[in-house]
Amino acid sequence: MADHALSPSAQPDADVTYLPEQFDADESAGLFAALRDETPWRQESVFVYGRRLQQPRLIAWYGDPGAVYAYSGLTLEPLAWTRPMQDIKARAEQLAQASFNSALLNYYRDGEDSMGWHADDEAELGGAPVIASVSFGATRTFRMKHKRRRDVDPVAVELESGSVLVMRPPTQAHWLHAVPKRRRVADGRINITFRHIVGRS
Repeated sequence: MADHALSPSAQPDADVTYLPEQFDADESAGLFAALRDETPWRQESVFVYGRRLQQPRLIAWYGDPGAVYAYSGLTLEPLAWTRPMQDIKARAEQLAQASFNSALLNYYRDGEDSMGWHADDEAELGGAPVIASVSFGATRTFRMKHKRRRDVDPVAVELESGSVLVMRPPTQAHWLHAVPKRRRVADGRINITFRHIVGRS
């Protein structure tokens, strides 16, 4: 299994590594099914440019007690870790060489579900967050663009089932990322972004 680091020369102000096949095909399929069927998914509404809109995907928030996360007018209280989530977290921590106390799950039911441009830079994540993004299910395109520099080309990475994408500092301070709609994608995808809420155990 090769480690694919996105070129620093092509992506200034970023430290991003794509790690395919960190979970094998059978393991990935089993975890996708377990998470899809056993997670208490919610569809929330958030404030975007002054308007309240429903998120075009389902979410769940897991974490240690007190790991509360707030973004876009939404406050999430953590669900208790399940055994599958603990196992995935341990793998993500090993790969990222970081400690995580929380995770946001996003369920993209098909290609109509998406994630808009944003950075994981909320105050609860501290000034230098490490984010480990684990994917199961359908392959979806993960796009990145620099927040300020128009001379820097955008980046697109195909996130395959069983892969882990690690974003280290200073990525969130300088780059936005998104998962655009892909209408030809009929199958679902579950993405887990592991984080560390600052000041909490």
